[in-house]
Formats: sequence, structure tokens, C-alpha cells
Amino acid sequence: MQRNDNNSNPSNDSLDIYAAKLAYIGTSISTLGDGIQTIAAGLALQALQKSNNNSSQNNNDQAKQSENMQKQIDYLISELKHIKRSLR
Repeated sequence: MQRNDNNSNPSNDSLDIYAAKLAYIGTSISTLGDGIQTIAAGLALQALQKSNNNSSQNNNDQAKQSENMQKQIDYLISELKHIKRSLR
């Protein structure tokens, strides 16, 4: 009788690697989503603070905040691209 071990079958190993890659991609996408949610929560908090304080910020501060958020988004996108390249 032939014994059917997971380690002795190359197709099972390939399937395990494929499943691990999919899990890694899924986790990466989830992490990216969490980052976007964090940025959105920060924006919502800023909007609430602005409405409660009824004070206006000058254009320079708003431009700096927008630039900072854009850098964060760009960083998250570059991380996702890096993960995509590493899976190839």
C-alpha cells in the first residue's frame, strides 16, 4: 500500500505555497485598508474639531496637512507595490 503524506506530494506543497501567498496578499490588503481607515478617521476627527472650535486655519496649515496625508497614502501604495513585486 502506498502512504499519502503531505510532504511527499509536490502538488500539495505547491497548493500550500499558493494558499500561503494568498493569505499574505489578503493580509497585506487588509493592512492597507486599515491604514486608509485610520487616515479617514483622522480626517473626520479634524472636521469635528474644526466645527467645534469654529476657528479657521490658514491655507498653509491646510496645505501641510493635505501633503502629509498624501505622503501617507503614497507610502501605503508603495508598500502594496513592494509586496506585489516580492510575490512574483
